[in-house]
Amino acid sequence: MTMKLKGNMENFEAKKAAYMNMIKEGADAEKQAVAWNEMQDALAEDLTEKITTQVRNDNTDAQVLAARGHNVLTSEEKRFFNEVIISGGFTENMILPETVQERVFEDLVAEHPLLDAIGLQDLGAVTRFIYSDATQAYAWGDLFGDIKGQISAAFREEKIGQLKLTAFAVIPKDMLELGPTWVERYVRTVLVESYAVGLEFGLVNGRGPAQSEPIGLMMNRDSTTGAVTPKTSSGTLTFAPSLMGEVVAGELHGVVQNLTTDEKGKARKISNKVVMVVNPIDLISVQFRNTIQTANGQWVTSLPYNIQLVESEEIPANKALFFVKGQYLAVIAGGYKANKYDQTLAIEDAMLYTIKQFANGRPKDNKAALVYDLDIQFSTGGVDTP
Repeated sequence: MTMKLKGNMENFEAKKAAYMNMIKEGADAEKQAVAWNEMQDALAEDLTEKITTQVRNDNTDAQVLAARGHNVLTSEEKRFFNEVIISGGFTENMILPETVQERVFEDLVAEHPLLDAIGLQDLGAVTRFIYSDATQAYAWGDLFGDIKGQISAAFREEKIGQLKLTAFAVIPKDMLELGPTWVERYVRTVLVESYAVGLEFGLVNGRGPAQSEPIGLMMNRDSTTGAVTPKTSSGTLTFAPSLMGEVVAGELHGVVQNLTTDEKGKARKISNKVVMVVNPIDLISVQFRNTIQTANGQWVTSLPYNIQLVESEEIPANKALFFVKGQYLAVIAGGYKANKYDQTLAIEDAMLYTIKQFANGRPKDNKAALVYDLDIQFSTGGVDTP
């Protein structure tokens, strides 16, 4: 069940924005590390305050909490988090219960639409799987002929375990006094927020195996050298107003048509599978150009060809990323393993843990995603004329 914490965590959101800006501006590793620590400290402070407030106000009866949408722990989860409380924190190599891991994944895709649109998969304890190419996974031949060799090229093994995604969980010692339900909620929220930042960066802007990162949607991979480089723009979108919307429909027609073939020119089905990703500022401009008021007074935003519009802070300003659902492999795998991390914290009376999991991502080919420039203009008088 998705977490429902009231109010906004303003301090954390501000520190997260600062950290994201550090990455985009190419700040050195030391400055990025300071910004990351400040973000984690802010998350711990805001979340502790929020949860402590709810403990004071909420009825702790399990049935009432369940009816209100709150999380009720299973007996296994209670035992696990009671052990955490008794031990004064996580002991070495503790692995979170599978049901908690499942809820972390559910919260990730529910609260972060981009991860859902990309098709993030949770393989559980599995760190490898068999990938099949549907266009080759068949073969005609004689009734009693050998078909094994004919279709073996259609299947290959994909390994997920070469990259690790590490979340740093700051757990104030006072939090342990609130009981297993609140400790579980706290840890789960920290994981979701930390992993969401890491996953979105890696799956959008990841610089490839040479940097121990996924190959992001904004990147191309050279099939000969393996070098990973940023995509060049495939064109410019203006979303200029017109009487019948021909400009918008025409521009997006070019985008969709460009995505109907892979990098080898082979056709693929993309109906209802195209996603457009822009940063939050450009999102407003795109919505402005594609929002109408219906006869009953409702405002409706819709893009031609059923293109799904999603926002992400990882997309640069004046850029738009388009990708085809199902053409990018994004997975997390293995159990969430916690280890105590001995380091001085800005927050007093708190413990720091590293919680690690395997994760990886890469496009199936370089045309699984395309990047376009945005040049959306507005009239100075406040009213656009076609």
